Amino acid sequence: MERRDIVVVAASTGGLEALKQLFGALPRDMPATVFAVMHIGAHPSILPAILQSTCDLPVRHACDGEVFAQSTIYIAPPDRHLLLFDGKTLLSNGPKENFTRPAADPLFRSAAVLHGRRVIGVVLTGDLDDGAAGLKAVRACGGYAIVQDPTDCRSPSMPINALRATTADVVAPIAELGAAIVNALEPTMNSPQPRNQTDVLVAETEDRMIRTGNIELAELEAIGARSALTCPDCGGVIWRIGSGFPLRYRCHTGHAFSAVSLEDEQRRQSENAIWQAIRGIEERIFLANELLEQGKQVRNDVSDLVARIATLEDAKASVMRILQDCLADNATCGTGEAERR
Repeated sequence: MERRDIVVVAASTGGLEALKQLFGALPRDMPATVFAVMHIGAHPSILPAILQSTCDLPVRHACDGEVFAQSTIYIAPPDRHLLLFDGKTLLSNGPKENFTRPAADPLFRSAAVLHGRRVIGVVLTGDLDDGAAGLKAVRACGGYAIVQDPTDCRSPSMPINALRATTADVVAPIAELGAAIVNALEPTMNSPQPRNQTDVLVAETEDRMIRTGNIELAELEAIGARSALTCPDCGGVIWRIGSGFPLRYRCHTGHAFSAVSLEDEQRRQSENAIWQAIRGIEERIFLANELLEQGKQVRNDVSDLVARIATLEDAKASVMRILQDCLADNATCGTGEAERR
């Protein structure tokens, strides 16, 4: 007979206060282990110390190869994916997922694949949709899903997308989620829960890829189909992974991203490209004016320079209009998280 005793938590924008409130509600003798990912990037972090100030459970950064203990909270350290394997915490510097490391999806997947029905997945406030595919894997492997009520979030995108990806057992404000986790630990699970075999295969394959660093083309072909898109991180071919929501992609190098995060990155890159074009035109205008002044001083014919400057000014105005359209689209679609880069 198994009990739920593995809790995986994802948070991003607005997540610090949410994690403090959630962990502060957990009892000191909680018969489970908690693993959490917050999008902190590669910057040094004192997140465990901050969370410890409001929490009765010990909170610390996970270490590579450490046998994890019950009644303890492990936080993914900067610039490392946190994975679970064989009763230990594993840290990976493998390719980013959803353009971030640490990311929630690798943690959720590894917990789901190894611990199945024992897992409780929790998605809190945050931008975009990291954690949605991970929570889907948790449910596919028979685990329990908890999502913060989007109306209670500083940034509701992660919870909204998690709820689009799979069914949640509990959707509630952050003030109620600590009790919801404790309640979910109680039932003894005597009967097997159904498993979605297609989603399980995808989760198992992707977990093995990131854990071993070995990505075979045959494995990618087995869980996905080649797309016409290229990886924005390495320029390689990418495969569309699995089916249904969330729409996801992975390249042969190992970078993985949802369609939501990929579109956000492409939007950022296209805006940067337009700004670079504007800068290049402005520099050409500047140099043409320098040549114009020099030509006037030596009484050369400068009519061609005057015409060139006028053409460049028109080109700059046209590109500026494109930029304004791009910015308007960004405002409509929403911007990405600065901290994930």
